[in-house]
Amino acid sequence: MLAFVVRRIVTTIPVMAFVALFVFSLLYIAPGDPAAIIAGDQASPADVERIRASLGLDRPYLIRFGEWSWRVLQGDLGTSIFTSLPVTQLIAQRIEPTVSLMVLTLIFAVVVAVPMGVIAAWKAGSWIDKGAMAFAVLGFSVPVFVVGYLLAWIFALKLEWLPVQGYTPISEGLWPWLRNLILPAVTLGLVYIALIARITRATMLEVLQQDYVRTAQAKGVAQKDVLFLHSLKNAAVPIVTIIGIGIALLIGGAVVTESVFAIPGLGRLTVDAILRRDYPVIQGVVLMFSLVYVLVNLLIDLTYTLVDPRIRY
Repeated sequence: MLAFVVRRIVTTIPVMAFVALFVFSLLYIAPGDPAAIIAGDQASPADVERIRASLGLDRPYLIRFGEWSWRVLQGDLGTSIFTSLPVTQLIAQRIEPTVSLMVLTLIFAVVVAVPMGVIAAWKAGSWIDKGAMAFAVLGFSVPVFVVGYLLAWIFALKLEWLPVQGYTPISEGLWPWLRNLILPAVTLGLVYIALIARITRATMLEVLQQDYVRTAQAKGVAQKDVLFLHSLKNAAVPIVTIIGIGIALLIGGAVVTESVFAIPGLGRLTVDAILRRDYPVIQGVVLMFSLVYVLVNLLIDLTYTLVDPRIRY
């Protein structure tokens, strides 16, 4: 196990190096001259050159990349062009709402989607199965922002049960914190539920055809034990895998969801930075999200040994 962990950590190094190269190259990939875009239409050539010098665009690419990479390894993600604050400070100020939203969405999605997929497989071909899969298809088809506006219109504006926007820190109370996150978590979770439920159903359909399942049923084992102890345990690896892969959906969906519900998180910070061409902030947030995704996938690989003892590294 230790050797596997070391190998997986080593393999993440070239992945993160490629991501860092891509993130740094955003200044060059973006259309137009970044300095001219930042300076604005009314800026003089001297202003543009001053901004180019401050961004280091007048220096060789490889030298700048080496210096930027060395600063990143030391925890320095640069300074925001518009606020003049360190990018790490801006991320630290916005990380709680995003983490809260993603964790709550993950819990909600797994608690709903896994039983839905199991029951749909158990009742394959019935109206329950068809209804669950129709819901899954709908969850994939409707854009996140449409779901968000619809839920906000119903539960916030019409029924006035929940706030329409904003965020309350958990330090101010569990219910105020949860109340602000219910609608965003449900909005973001619908796509995730659809993904997990479909994979759970497909995997469970295969497992339910195995001989040991029919043997357990013939011995009179309770149906819920057959489904959730015998079958689900053996179908767990693909489900855990898709949960890990779906983290990318959460990261991308958080950007849209936070904009819809005016949550001051990293997604909103990213959108604001893109609109203002604040490249150091964009680079820092994208690099952090990429690192989180790589670490989550490493954790998923390690989880395989817990859900399936037959797997040994």
